Amino acid sequence: MTAMTLPSEPGEPAITERPPAFAVEPAPLSGAPGVLVRGEIDIHTAPKLTAALDAAMRESQGAFVVDLCDVAFLDSSGVSVLVHARAVLGREDRDLVIVCPPGPARRIFELAGIDDLLALFDSRDQAAASLKSPT
Repeated sequence: MTAMTLPSEPGEPAITERPPAFAVEPAPLSGAPGVLVRGEIDIHTAPKLTAALDAAMRESQGAFVVDLCDVAFLDSSGVSVLVHARAVLGREDRDLVIVCPPGPARRIFELAGIDDLLALFDSRDQAAASLKSPT
């Protein structure tokens, strides 16, 4: 985890901003099960994310939501975890819905060329709208 030093007034100590600690917590959306991920998803936290997703997906049915709005950093190991989750859900004819606003985390999906492979939404509202049954 890296710290970023922000400028301060002369004579005052520098302000150091740290990314939030890694955490995965339940966060259902419009009746669909899901999780909210906070902090950095990298080679050190990816195994924890895998375990949390596997347990949550195993205990649920239907579409599954992963909210990345509070993710400060995402590397290829995190992308791999999400692609694996999509594959596991796909074998059960379930959808993976990812909430990931434009920014650095979203850009990694675009650079990897898999943004069209995943159901990515800019906001929880957009993801919720996609989960509503067609009338």
